[in-house]
Order: sequence, then structure tokens, then C-alpha cells
Amino acid sequence: MRVFVTGASGFIGTALGRDLSEAGHQVLALARTDESANTLAQRGYDVHRGSLDDLESLAQGAAKSDGVIHLAYNHDFVDMTAAGEGDLRAVNAMGDALAGTGRPLVIASGTLLLSFGFATPLGRAGTEDDEAELAGPRINSERALAALAERDVRTSSVRLAPTVHGPGDQGFIARLISIAREKGVAAYVGTGENRWPAVHRLDAARLFRRALEDAPANSHWHGVGDEGVPFRLIAETLGRHLELPVVSVTPEQAMEHFGFLGLLVQLDNPTSNLLTRERLGWRVEHPSLLEDLDAGHYFA
Repeated sequence: MRVFVTGASGFIGTALGRDLSEAGHQVLALARTDESANTLAQRGYDVHRGSLDDLESLAQGAAKSDGVIHLAYNHDFVDMTAAGEGDLRAVNAMGDALAGTGRPLVIASGTLLLSFGFATPLGRAGTEDDEAELAGPRINSERALAALAERDVRTSSVRLAPTVHGPGDQGFIARLISIAREKGVAAYVGTGENRWPAVHRLDAARLFRRALEDAPANSHWHGVGDEGVPFRLIAETLGRHLELPVVSVTPEQAMEHFGFLGLLVQLDNPTSNLLTRERLGWRVEHPSLLEDLDAGHYFA
């Protein structure tokens, strides 16, 4: 299968491209810059020049492929609404190009869409059959899949845990480590009982491929290895490796301490992967979040 991949040079995309190639698929990778194009070509991929804002280039890439995996996203924490609107336009452009073909379109979404509350009271684990009740960035993109499925596009979403971890991670965990070093303490909010799901990037990459190959139309899958790690355990692990005290901060102090992560670190987001394992045959094969932290590469 020739697979058009956006975000192929990113943290998950790098692993996904390798996984697709090893499974016998041909990767057509979106490249915005000359540097990215050269890097992707060196990996043996076909290169398609364009960007998330160039809807015509996205449609062209999708049209000349047997399927699409959409990972790229403009992570603009200043204007998240605009970022979400841009992503929706990109999804629809690629979906329009695939309409009537029965070909797969797999997009990245997030488990945070299913958060049922803050640190107290603790919520139940979200399932693949749950639908986000609110509107917001990436939620609208996921909702657009139903309409595209009615137009004979085999749509599916992979809801990623907020922590996708592994060597080279520059996401939430790396940011928490940076904050702890800056503040001199590893912190959690309140009792720290609120839970974050997590997944190793190699397991996440494999799930995107499984969805591409076998997922039915308008389906949702959970890229989750750990159903929910209590945030206090994350803070304690960081404190132990950084040799820093571990402290609790109040919800009112969280924004000052954690910056833009102040609300996210309070969310209780336990998320089940049971239906993903049962229905798609996906398995978690790589280290858990705490095992990965104890491996030491985050602190080198």
C-alpha cells in the first residue's frame, strides 16, 4: 500500500515510517521544507512537497495514495482554536480526495477529549465507544470522520495518550522535567491522585499501521499503554531522578507553577485500551511510562 503520511519527520512519524516500511508499505511523506524533504528522502521515502495550510497539496498527496495517516498538527498553545480549525480543513481536504474510494484515512486525536473531570472526583476510564461531548481542537476533526465515512472513506482516529514517551521525547514529560529543574521541586496538584494515560511511541506507531490496514469506517482506537498513572507517582519519579523534593501545589498555584500545563496536570484522564486490543489485535510491547523514566534517558 502506498501511504501518504503527514508528520513523517516527527516523534511518532519517524517510528511510523519505519514500521510501515518494514511491513512492506511505501511511504509518501509530506515535507514543508527542503531540509525535511532531504531527510525523508534519505530514509527511502517518496516526498510530496506541501504544508498543512496548502489544502491543494494535501488533496493531491491523498489522491495519489492508497491510504492516508495524518499525524501533523500545528501545536499553537496561543491560538488553539485556529490550530483546530486548520486541522479540520486539512482532514476534510484529504477526505474529499478519498471520497468514493473506500480507502483509509487515519487521523491522530487525543484521549484528553474524554476527560471526565479534574483531580476530584476521580472519573471512570474512557472507552473507544465514548464520544467527546464538548467542541474544541481535534474534537471537530474526529467528528468530521463520520460524514466522510458516509462518502465511502474508511475513516478512523487514534486517540493518543497525552504522554507519548520514549527516547527523543520533547513533549509533556520533557517539559515537566524542565519545570522541575527550573523551580527546584517536582510538583503535583492536590493529592496527585488524578491519572494520566501514557503510551510508548513504538506502540503508538504500530497502532496507526494496524488502523490503516484493518480498522472499519468511523472507528476510534486508543493509543494507550498505561491506563492511568497517578500524577503523584510521575512527580515522585522525576524527583527521585533529579534529586529534588516532591511537593503538592494547590489548584490555584498550578498555573503559576506549571505555566500552560497548569490545567492539564490537574485532569483525571484514565483511558481504557481494552476494545482496541480486542477488536484490532493491537498489543502493548514496549516499556511503561515509569519504566521508561527509570531507564534514565530522560535525565541524561
